[in-house]
Amino acid sequence: ARAIGQATIYGLSIIIIYVALGMLVTIFFGSDALNALSTNGVFNFLFFLLLVAFGASFLGAFEITLPSSFVNKIDAKSDQGGLIGIFFMAFSLALVSFSCTGPLIGTLLVDAASKGDRLGPAIGMFGFSLALAIPFALFALFPSLLNSLPKSGGWLNSVKVVLGFLELAFALKFLSNVDLAYHWDWLDREVFLALWIVIFGLMGLYLLGKLRFAHDSEPAHLSVPRTFFAIIVLSFVVYLVPGMWGAPLKSVSAFLPPSATQDFDLSTGITVPSTAAHGSSVKKKYAEIFHERGTPKGFDPYYDYQQALEVSRELKKPVLIDFTGWNCVNCRKMEANVWTEPRVRELLNNEFVMAELFVDDKTALPEEEQYVSTYSKKKINTIGKKWSDFQAATFNSNSQPLYVIVDGQGKVLVPPQGADYDPQNYIDFLQSGIKAFNK
Repeated sequence: ARAIGQATIYGLSIIIIYVALGMLVTIFFGSDALNALSTNGVFNFLFFLLLVAFGASFLGAFEITLPSSFVNKIDAKSDQGGLIGIFFMAFSLALVSFSCTGPLIGTLLVDAASKGDRLGPAIGMFGFSLALAIPFALFALFPSLLNSLPKSGGWLNSVKVVLGFLELAFALKFLSNVDLAYHWDWLDREVFLALWIVIFGLMGLYLLGKLRFAHDSEPAHLSVPRTFFAIIVLSFVVYLVPGMWGAPLKSVSAFLPPSATQDFDLSTGITVPSTAAHGSSVKKKYAEIFHERGTPKGFDPYYDYQQALEVSRELKKPVLIDFTGWNCVNCRKMEANVWTEPRVRELLNNEFVMAELFVDDKTALPEEEQYVSTYSKKKINTIGKKWSDFQAATFNSNSQPLYVIVDGQGKVLVPPQGADYDPQNYIDFLQSGIKAFNK
């Protein structure tokens, strides 16, 4: 009973230490600051550089460690015995393993913080620490299990190198976020894919033993697990290659830049309706900012809410408001997996006036259009802030995507809907809006 109690306390201590670290991130920055970080160009670029540094560390360029004097002081406290001793034993584990866990923790905290969720960092750290605590608690309870552990060696460094490649691939997502929101036009879809193809291609060659890094030992032979991992990685590379010519790549579309950024696209059968096809002569506001890089190919929405209402009254069609964002992963997934369905595409293009409102765009509003929000009391000085404030104030929501169907007067016709990856459910939602409008 005493052994079970101590092992449980040891495992819980590991969890408490990591969750406390996650909570400190939220307390230190605050939930409002986390929301701001999620679309802040400087921080996203710093996150990109941070993840590249983590990746380089895993590849063997250097090792991230904490000062040995600090680690030794904490370790000495674990000799006190009792609950305090067990807690500091867990603390020592967290510190000693930092060279391996540090980049993983950093990546997790960066990702959670960038999503702007108050509890995100704590929940993420709970998941990480639970996975870490379970085996250590079991080894504390059944010490004989330690004898069955595989010995550390070259295979363990191989795990770190593979994680290093994954860190580099993940880092590109943060650079893409900044590139899109600030219109730098560095990472078009094919450039992003080219980098991923090279990164995962190198990973596949590494798993096959064709590449070696500083801390690698030469493998005597290619193991069966390593062969299977190489097959999976290289198959993924082959899957990515057609994306260079416009293939939708639906399984990873959420992580890629919008398909509209693809310069060279061999897709056939997609025709982009013109303004004349809609039967309206209204010149689209903000179209030069969003149409070429933000809107999926084959669609021709408006980018200003009032303009969309004006056209709705003119054409006698309902408005589908799409609250979206450059950095919205779920928006990209909806566009690639649902909007591409022929029936959905037909409904959106022929039965609705679409209004695509980007809530994270950094383009400054003209001085005469800037204002102080009566809802948030903050100054609204960019296009993104304008639509984000409009969404929160009018529909009491700040999540994307949010699809709202309204009539020409702005009256909501059916309950708004978020991401739903079942095309039939989305068709039902659209048809219910058409039915309500026709009444």
